Amino acid sequence: MIGRLTGTLAAVQPPQLLVDVQGVGYEVLAPMTTIFELPQLGSSVQLHTHLAVSETSQQLFGFIRESDRQLFRTLIKVNGVGPKMALAILSGLDGAALARCVADDNVGALVKVPGVGKKTAERLIIELRGKLAPQTGDLGDIPLMSTNNEPKVDHSGEAESALAALGYKPTDATKMVARALKEQPEADSATLIRLALKSMAPA
Repeated sequence: MIGRLTGTLAAVQPPQLLVDVQGVGYEVLAPMTTIFELPQLGSSVQLHTHLAVSETSQQLFGFIRESDRQLFRTLIKVNGVGPKMALAILSGLDGAALARCVADDNVGALVKVPGVGKKTAERLIIELRGKLAPQTGDLGDIPLMSTNNEPKVDHSGEAESALAALGYKPTDATKMVARALKEQPEADSATLIRLALKSMAPA
């Protein structure tokens, strides 16, 4: 079992990261709440990890904070919630927002997450009630990835691809990014993703 990785952040293609650990590159899937807190490419990074093994694949998931990994593990214990859905939930809702949804029985906010239907949202609220400790923080306060010295890229295309990889329909991802661009026309991809996800989060 791989429980933690410490190495060099070699690449970021949301929601996937590449971490170089003494010459070995580990592909890691991470929620956007972790990706927004990553250091610059080439910097040292430490991730708390969870290895998900199925009949067809082995996937490594990484988190900046141990509390986020524990929350991920709590989510995948809920019937009908797999690692991919848990990743989408933690990309659209930070721990504090998820705790508020559960406390307020806010099914509407949860069904905005791709793949989460009404029954799954209701099950999440029931099974998570009493398991989530109050947390502080807001998605809007998460620092952005540094974009210093980056070559010119298609930021809107990167943002749409990241949202699609998290499970959002391509048409929905395009609309979310378009709304984000209206708010900040010169935004980079990280900012666009953050704004798009924030627009889907509960108030």
